[in-house]
Amino acid sequence: MIKKLKKKFIILATVSMIILMGVLVGIMNIINYSSVVTETDTILDILSQPNAPFDDHMGVPGRPPQDFKDFIPHGMSPEVPYESRYFTAVVSPNGMIEETDFSRIISVDQESVDAYVQKAISSENNRGFIGQFRYAKQTDDRMTRIIFLDCGRKLDSFRTFMWTSMAVGLLGCVIVFVVFLFAAGRIVRPIAESYEKQKRFITDAGHEIKTPLTIIGANLDLLESDYGENESFSDIRTQTKRLSTLTRDLVYLSKMEESENTLTKIEFPVSDLIIETAHQFNALAQAQRKEYRVQVEPNVTMCGAPDAIRQLINLLLDNAMKYSPDGGIVTLDVYTQKKMLLISVFNTTFVPISKESITHLFDRFYRTDASRNSETGGHGIGLSIAQAITAAHNGKITAETVNGSDFRITVTMPL
Repeated sequence: MIKKLKKKFIILATVSMIILMGVLVGIMNIINYSSVVTETDTILDILSQPNAPFDDHMGVPGRPPQDFKDFIPHGMSPEVPYESRYFTAVVSPNGMIEETDFSRIISVDQESVDAYVQKAISSENNRGFIGQFRYAKQTDDRMTRIIFLDCGRKLDSFRTFMWTSMAVGLLGCVIVFVVFLFAAGRIVRPIAESYEKQKRFITDAGHEIKTPLTIIGANLDLLESDYGENESFSDIRTQTKRLSTLTRDLVYLSKMEESENTLTKIEFPVSDLIIETAHQFNALAQAQRKEYRVQVEPNVTMCGAPDAIRQLINLLLDNAMKYSPDGGIVTLDVYTQKKMLLISVFNTTFVPISKESITHLFDRFYRTDASRNSETGGHGIGLSIAQAITAAHNGKITAETVNGSDFRITVTMPL
């Protein structure tokens, strides 16, 4: 259990770190990309302004007109329009390219310019990226003017930042995983120590309780031989047996949890063992007028602890018999699927089971009836023992109900 707790802690911490780093890296890259788009759109807006003075003076010696700064947004360098590499095209309403100007860029030729223009015309968006160029379309009744701005360096910087941030985030996750891998033992140590003390207490207390219970039973035999049987003696014997059974089950549960990884396992015919164990409930089912059906796939063998598997079947069938009404239905189905052994026990119920209580059925001392009526003779730890046996065989146990008046437990274990 402690190893599983450490594993879950490491997985949870690592997954949380991965999610956190993923969110941070994603937000940074989204902001960076938005910054690239915003900056390029601002430059496109400048270049798209009619009668822009720098457009006529591009490449012409001398200073631009005095109103030049009116075209540049606050905070942007006046050199930006002159540093930008772009080309333009004018397209008629029928989609024909009437004019192109790529004198301010040398990375394209007439053929590539025409290809870019055709892609921009076919797009429904007025702005967007085509390769390393971002375009902006201005349409009126006479023509459509398209400006293509070279964003290659900005996009390269964005990609470099993206891959670098992802690499740093991944490295951070690896470092955190290594740290948690070595620190998990210390973090869960108080829980492990508390859990070990609890198991030792249950085991020691169970052995200590056995002796007085044995003495009480022996003295009760003597009293009955002297005074004969009566109701008081019968009540004492019943409660003594209940306490003995509870003590035995608690000690068995504690041992199963302790032997989770040290349980002696052998290859044995599990089909025969289950059929033999299930046959013992025939008489009880007949006495209670229950429909009892058993279907076991023959000739199945598995590697496990035969006594523990026998105890598992006993617990599941005993639970089904106790909590099904007279005349009810109890079924046991055992079959294999993809190298896994599936054990399914179904029964109708006389106490309605809510789907909310399903998650607590494997908790110790949990019972579906709030009054904790003990007429069934159970203590509420049978399913906890079944879960421990299943876990000791690296399996999984689940419970479900469809309409509250039925109950099914399914055990899946590797062969």
